[in-house]
Amino acid sequence: MAKTNPGRFFEDYSVGQVLQHAVPRTVTDGERALYHALYPARHALYSSDEFARASGLPQSPLDDLAAFHVVFGKTVPDVSLNAVANLGYAEGRWLKPVYAGDTLRSESEVIGVKQNSNGKTGVVYVRTRGLNQRDEAVMEYVRWVMVRKSDLSAPAPDAVVPELKKALEPSDLVIPQGLNFSNYDFAQACEAHRWGDYEIGEKIDHVDGVTIEEAEHMLATRLWQNTAKVHFDLTFRPEGRLIYGGHVISMARALSFNGLANAQMVVGLNGGAHANPCFAGDTIKAWSEVLDKAETGVPGVGAIRLRLVATKCGEPFLLKNEDGRYMPNVLLDLDYWALMPV
Repeated sequence: MAKTNPGRFFEDYSVGQVLQHAVPRTVTDGERALYHALYPARHALYSSDEFARASGLPQSPLDDLAAFHVVFGKTVPDVSLNAVANLGYAEGRWLKPVYAGDTLRSESEVIGVKQNSNGKTGVVYVRTRGLNQRDEAVMEYVRWVMVRKSDLSAPAPDAVVPELKKALEPSDLVIPQGLNFSNYDFAQACEAHRWGDYEIGEKIDHVDGVTIEEAEHMLATRLWQNTAKVHFDLTFRPEGRLIYGGHVISMARALSFNGLANAQMVVGLNGGAHANPCFAGDTIKAWSEVLDKAETGVPGVGAIRLRLVATKCGEPFLLKNEDGRYMPNVLLDLDYWALMPV
């Protein structure tokens, strides 16, 4: 009897199926230190316990995207081990901060399947929740992946494509309990720009760039226990190990600090596309566009909706060509909500 796990293929998924993902992970301050070693992450709320306490939190939480990577990594053996590509995200919400000592686990429900016309692959939609040791949901999101078929003769399932929100409403966002930016220290946060200084439609070139290193990408992907073959095995992808999309997301978010240092907490993920593959040696730069703003009713706290675009050293503010396709140098197009002092 085989004791190894080849992973699920497209024909192994059905709508309504619930996947309980192994292995639970207790996070420590080591995750935060490694995250800040891998990315130029400098947002004050995630760097300083004192800054976090002054903002109404008991201590500095784990970076929102670090928590996302831990939750995401659990899902890979069951959702995307045999994926061709991770295609997109929607309806992502951070529900509770994650602190050192919390134990995270993940579960997913299959909410859609659609076989591709080539009969060799199909798209699987899952809604994933990350839960802590008290079974409290700390985040949730939808993603869809293109997965290979193992048995090409397996009949195509009835196509089910879920209806997903194009964007979260401000009322959908969950503000962490106790958060208060009334006494926000702009000098310690690095920039003076507050919520009212940004205008809808404004675009920001974040200027800085980072060249992706093979060793750092491999370390990050192992840190999040992401086992997808395309990130590790050159025999599986001879043209080069594909850089984990989350690595690009975190790098771009960290680069956005220059111009958005006060966009402290990520609380919503409206959508995202990994527009083109990224490989070691590519230099990532980033730019942002302000899509929307909203009041939250929490003292000193405003919500700002941002488009974050990561590119391979391209000109800023170029996204798609005349045919509506992403420019070849665009790596990531991410639409998210963040919290900022008013």
